[in-house]
Amino acid sequence: MPSAAYNIIRSAIVAKQQVFATYHGHSRELCPHTIGTTTGMERVLCYQFGGNSSQGRIVPDSPDNWRCMNISEMVNITVADGPWHSVSPHTKPQSCIGVVDLEVSH
Repeated sequence: MPSAAYNIIRSAIVAKQQVFATYHGHSRELCPHTIGTTTGMERVLCYQFGGNSSQGRIVPDSPDNWRCMNISEMVNITVADGPWHSVSPHTKPQSCIGVVDLEVSH
């Protein structure tokens, strides 16, 4: 059975909502694109459009802003309506999630 956090993020994908969370001590502003599991661990592939990361401040519209996250390590998760952020075209297939449950419709 999916966790409450998984269900929140999954609903955000369906509605194309932004997700705000803390991950590894950094505030993240995200647009989740793909959700599922890898070896039973809940994971999400997001485009990070704001906040911080272990690599420092986020550069807007950079193709380097893709993040694969373990949902169990995300805290203070909230969702909000706002502009959808992504980088297109996708140049590499995702390898973050082994069993895909849902991907954002483009």
